Amino acid sequence: MSTLQYGGLSRFYTELAEIPVPTSAHFIESSSTTAVIRVSYSVRDHERNNKHTISKIFTLTKPEPRAADWALVSSTIPHDASDVQASILSASKKRHAILREIADPGNGGKKRFVEIWADSKLEASLDVTKRHGPFHTDDFFKSLSFSPSETALIYTAEANPAVVEDLGDDPYPSFRFNPNFGEGLYTKKKPTLYIFRWREPPSGVADFEGRVPKKDLSLVSLSPTRSPFAQEVVFGQASFATETQIFATGYEQTVDGRLLGIKGCFNRPSSIWELSLTDQSDTDTIYCAANKIEIPGRSSRSPRIFFDGNKKPCTVVWLSNPTFGPHASTVSLYTYDLGEKLPRVLIEPEQTNDFPGLYTEYNLIDNPFIRKSGEETYIVTQSLWRSRTKVVSIALTGGYVSDETKTLDSHDDRQSLYNWSLLSSDGNGSMVCSRSTPTSPPQVVLLTIENGVFAKIQVLDKPVFPTKLRQEVGKLTSYVVPVPNRYPTESVVISSKEPPKDQKPICVTIVHGGPHAASITAFTPSVLALALEGYTVSMPNYTGSMGFGEKHIQALRGRCGELDVGDCIATVWELIRLGISEEGRQVVSGGSHGGFIAAHLIGQYPDVFSAAVLRNPVISAGELAASDIPDWAYGEFGVAFGPGAHMNPESFAKLYDASPISYVDKVHTPVLLLIGEDDLRVPTSQGKGYYHALKGSGKAPVEMLVLPKESHPLDGVEAARVSVEAARDWFRRFSRSKVTPE
Repeated sequence: MSTLQYGGLSRFYTELAEIPVPTSAHFIESSSTTAVIRVSYSVRDHERNNKHTISKIFTLTKPEPRAADWALVSSTIPHDASDVQASILSASKKRHAILREIADPGNGGKKRFVEIWADSKLEASLDVTKRHGPFHTDDFFKSLSFSPSETALIYTAEANPAVVEDLGDDPYPSFRFNPNFGEGLYTKKKPTLYIFRWREPPSGVADFEGRVPKKDLSLVSLSPTRSPFAQEVVFGQASFATETQIFATGYEQTVDGRLLGIKGCFNRPSSIWELSLTDQSDTDTIYCAANKIEIPGRSSRSPRIFFDGNKKPCTVVWLSNPTFGPHASTVSLYTYDLGEKLPRVLIEPEQTNDFPGLYTEYNLIDNPFIRKSGEETYIVTQSLWRSRTKVVSIALTGGYVSDETKTLDSHDDRQSLYNWSLLSSDGNGSMVCSRSTPTSPPQVVLLTIENGVFAKIQVLDKPVFPTKLRQEVGKLTSYVVPVPNRYPTESVVISSKEPPKDQKPICVTIVHGGPHAASITAFTPSVLALALEGYTVSMPNYTGSMGFGEKHIQALRGRCGELDVGDCIATVWELIRLGISEEGRQVVSGGSHGGFIAAHLIGQYPDVFSAAVLRNPVISAGELAASDIPDWAYGEFGVAFGPGAHMNPESFAKLYDASPISYVDKVHTPVLLLIGEDDLRVPTSQGKGYYHALKGSGKAPVEMLVLPKESHPLDGVEAARVSVEAARDWFRRFSRSKVTPE
């Protein structure tokens, strides 16, 4: 009989997970007295076992331009927008481009269209189903940009594979190895830039002249094949600067022919490229001159173009990290003056005063430029700042950084815990953000400048819990606990407001992966669901976590399995010392590098934890040659990596000693493993090997669930729910005192 027995549906997880999560926003209209904002949300549907997209439109007005407060006039009911793969408004707000994908009942596949709307009128539409494969709308390859005249659109899609009949008798091209971009991106074999044109460019912005006939529409792929770099560079994230000048990110192979996984990795060989259209022929492909903006040793991405008041492109800005080394580190911000043609660093990674450095998402928002006061232009972005994400602004000249949430933090007690996500700006004095706390779901808010700072908040959308759920969540509190003498170590904690009647609740330590990631004060349904089951939850940030300064990221290199593990066990002792939890009532969970740490904890401290749940854990760092990021182990464990690098006996011995597998004989904690069958980041052999080693020792129960079609995050709708419920059941089964929810 299995030791893992199903305890039924989680009391609240499904309700929490189905709360819409804001993902993007656009200002459809923005003037001194009117704002119309469209917000898109991602929604999980457990009945249909899928995710879909909905959108809502909010209309706000002011009685007069100088009035400080917006009034929300109306909001539409949500409507399904799952067929919209990506969309963007033109700079003039006159046009709206949509990449649409719909089901094709005829053959069971998909049909794809590129649409250009002028207000509510369809100006141009092209069926591109046979012209190329799926649109690429991920963070890494997505392009969607109007030309300045608003007569052309550039986007990224998968090129159709070569037809076998066209290859003659040669069979080898069909079988030749072509590297892919790894975890979550392995289906992207040939991302390609496409330019859709519906009118010839006039001197200014084109006027709407009615529906454009199909015979006047053109679609061409953009190819730098006349460049010596053509076979080594894949382009994405492209934007028009002029009618013939485009800036894009180019991803490059390593010298030894690898395309290293880029998801979650900020250190890949990539650069900003200037593409100049030199061939405007009527063929299916046009060619460009490709000029790499060379910055040795830097991984660059997310180019954004600043236009002056005369709509002239002036400056390109982008994000940059060192190549190789830590997979995520403190971000530098670069600028490139289009007159001088010289790249400059606007923000270095050094910590200054209270500012820990820049820790952005992979991309800047589509239009990150804003004027706060006078003529000064700022770049706005979200950035990790210790255990929170804040919104910051950076002066385009001088690089001065302002914490835009600092003023907002004084408004109420919850503000100091709010985790912010920047969705959009209007380029003037307003931004749309979402904000949440560990116990409150994401709100959509409009921030408006007053006297040079973002001081005005207008809540646009606020989820409402059902009565029972609201009552239960109201019994919880969340806070951040620093660990003395181990800076930057601190933990985000969720616990009951009510004192325990006898014993303290079981404490679940949930360790983040990376290792260069962070536990933050954001709403996370899986975490809150555990807290609602009666557990205290502790989510430590250890040395190497992002948001605390570059020196702390570098401090972990070569000390994985020691320093990170020591910091995490220190959070356990500190919560016990403070009376938040108690000895003998501890369990642990973690995924990826968090699973690495959790496995270390039950090996190095075998009497502390009564149960462990590991999700796609790294168990033996020397056996990751099949990972999409084989350089990870070298960089994090202090072993040199370069072309032709391979694991020799000396390196393997070092990584073995630093890995949880070296402590496997000491483990007597019951372990549940959750494994994604299609994980390309941490090969399934890691978790499966640990399972068999523990099973063979016979010292404690061990179970393993292998989730089909799931990759590293275990983020499918059903897989995420099963993972939460399995962890709950495992902890209930093996906690030294059973947690009994009311």
